[in-house]
Amino acid sequence: MSDSKLAGQFFDAAIGLLQRVRDEEAGAIEAAGTIVADAVAGGGRLFAFGAGHSSLAAQDLVYRAGGLALMNLLAVPGAVGVDVMPATLGSALERVDGLAGAVLDSAPVRAGDVLVIVSLSGRNTLPVEMATHARALGLKVIGVTSVAYATGTTSRNASGTFLKDHCDVVLDSKIALGDAELTLDSIPAPFAPASTVVTSALLQAVMATAAGTLAERGIEPPMLRSGNVDGGLEWNARVFEEYADRIFYRR
Repeated sequence: MSDSKLAGQFFDAAIGLLQRVRDEEAGAIEAAGTIVADAVAGGGRLFAFGAGHSSLAAQDLVYRAGGLALMNLLAVPGAVGVDVMPATLGSALERVDGLAGAVLDSAPVRAGDVLVIVSLSGRNTLPVEMATHARALGLKVIGVTSVAYATGTTSRNASGTFLKDHCDVVLDSKIALGDAELTLDSIPAPFAPASTVVTSALLQAVMATAAGTLAERGIEPPMLRSGNVDGGLEWNARVFEEYADRIFYRR
């Protein structure tokens, strides 16, 4: 099989997943966008969290041209991304009891804020405890996960529950167990993950919905512009000043 044919198969798989989430998750996207818009309009703060590769979609929302300026990254040292050495430490931290509570208790969160939690499997202790503790503090939780994992795996949290069980809104990425879209007889393991593509698209759809909802209410959404276009830096400086008390990535 040619490399180009494999590339085409991956694109087809990714497009198919994007079409599914567009059609099947429309209601959840609308509900999540409304939660975000309500928080922005009501003076709330926005936070996003993901561990390992799930952090990529969370980071894509923060300080992003074309994105909401109020989205802040909720960082768990050693668990966000794969830059920690060894990279396997991040995976281990996802299974540590009490870490999520310690992070949230020291974060600038308060009742009425919104926390987006991205976890493909939703089975590890960190995202489950992050969701339960956030809701106990009065935050609204939007979970982005693959519901299939809840039926195909067991929870690693003592409660036996998954991220999906502790959210105000769940966005199902439809990713199959193992997060690999392609197989080939000559390659012993499935390959070509699509979770980042799909999860990022889901979340950008939520942010677009939130922005549109705010505009419909007569509220100018606090959007960022690219700093690489004329006037972009000046625009962003105005937004940063106006919303300084709700933006934490500049401190």
